[in-house]
Amino acid sequence: MIGLMANGDRLNHDAVAERAGVSRRTVYRYFPDQDALRHAAWARMSPGGRVPDTLDDLLGGLEERFAKFDRNAAAMTVALASADGRAMRNQMKPERKRAYRGMFGPAVQSLAEPDRTWAIAAIQLMSSGFVWREMRDQWDMDAHGMATAANWAIDVLLADLRRRGDKPLAEGAADREGDS
Repeated sequence: MIGLMANGDRLNHDAVAERAGVSRRTVYRYFPDQDALRHAAWARMSPGGRVPDTLDDLLGGLEERFAKFDRNAAAMTVALASADGRAMRNQMKPERKRAYRGMFGPAVQSLAEPDRTWAIAAIQLMSSGFVWREMRDQWDMDAHGMATAANWAIDVLLADLRRRGDKPLAEGAADREGDS
């Protein structure tokens, strides 16, 4: 599956069967539908094959997440730019939103909607494949540098949320403690 994606080929049962040298029926036995096939492909590119659900899991796993993206760089690049990749990523959206809302719900509880969602989305972006791609391609960073920068950015965002109370995001950063 990863090889197909790395080549920019369509991710479907026929292509997987041909690439693996097995029958289409065998592929369907393991992956009964397109959703199962996409989920399996994403799991092969993501550490643990799942969305982190605690802050420690997220922050502690960023270096491995980015390193695994590096190991699958060609497939990840296609997954971030293709219709198949978008469908694959969007299939994980309910799980991703549930995990990040659970993880950061307390940090944004004082904010009104849509600011709650915007804040969580900004934090989630810092651990995404898009950040991996830009830090790798534009800044020549390795997984350790990416994780260091992303951890710092998430820490800064969380510190701002602790200070801000119910101040809307559109009003800019919250004042620093002790500033007037």
